[in-house]
Amino acid sequence: MSVYLNTLYITTPDAYLRLEGETVCVMVEKEKRLQVPLHHLGGFVLFGHTMMSPALLGRCADDGRSVVWLGRNGDFRFRLQGPVNGNILLRQAQFKKAGEAVAALAIAKAFIAGKLRNSRQLLLRAAREAKNDQDQTDLGKATKLLEGNIRKLEFAENLDSVRGLEGDGARIYFGQLNKVMGESMRTTFAFDTRNRRPPKDRFNALISFLYALVLSDCRSALETVGLDPQMGFLHVPRPGRESLALDLMEEFRPVLADRLALTLINRGQIKQTDFDSREGGSVLLNDSGRKSVITAYQERKQETLIHPVLEQSVAIGLLPQLQARLLARYLREDVDAYVPFLQR
Repeated sequence: MSVYLNTLYITTPDAYLRLEGETVCVMVEKEKRLQVPLHHLGGFVLFGHTMMSPALLGRCADDGRSVVWLGRNGDFRFRLQGPVNGNILLRQAQFKKAGEAVAALAIAKAFIAGKLRNSRQLLLRAAREAKNDQDQTDLGKATKLLEGNIRKLEFAENLDSVRGLEGDGARIYFGQLNKVMGESMRTTFAFDTRNRRPPKDRFNALISFLYALVLSDCRSALETVGLDPQMGFLHVPRPGRESLALDLMEEFRPVLADRLALTLINRGQIKQTDFDSREGGSVLLNDSGRKSVITAYQERKQETLIHPVLEQSVAIGLLPQLQARLLARYLREDVDAYVPFLQR
């Protein structure tokens, strides 16, 4: 359980929140684990099997504090919102910014800058750890090319230019990921380029599944803060398309999905037997593979790091939630810019 950006996150199973005077008490097995002044809190996010007293629920409704319940895996369940709230104003601000070319371009640049920088950071780390001189050279060249795309991004004049730099960066990045694998794994997980719908090799099948998990977390995060996950800035809105969730996911692809996929491969935690080949050349994770990946993903989300903007230790699983709140602050014009999450 932690407080970030005036929001109390409860991740402890079977926690019970109750009102005690003008404070909120968090009880676990009848033991008081945390007590926070109510006026310090703007909202609550509860994960899994957690509960809140009727008195506290009523007080939150009266005061306009949002209460959001997410599943154990972070999937959005429902939100209680009192009569006084800023959600409609936030969504109005979101739609207004989406219709302003300059504002939409600035937000799209931020998402892609985060993606390119985090991709470059992954390759930089791999280059330092490479045991093969040629791999080290190739990875080093790729990081320089990505750095060039990051510089060019600043001068992109429209969304098509941003998408072009993102596409070129992805081509450079994916072209080197095979060299981040251990040499003994490069045949089993041979990978040259990104393909999907359906994936044609084991590595693409693995990252496609992880991307789906990350996308779900990003959508839940946006729903939690009251943003419309379908109205994006970089991805064109289409019926049924979670455009803003896809936007937010960009900066997390290398951090939450690609890095974990490579770790699973290099540690031998995911194997050839975890995949099935189908007619037509598609490759998919089987039941055992999905179970292994989901378990590893949930364990990864429990790890902590220092958030570069908040300068606090946070659980990795809360990063989409925190970035969604930072985006909401920018849309409300509480801050001058949206700063993407950058892996150190």
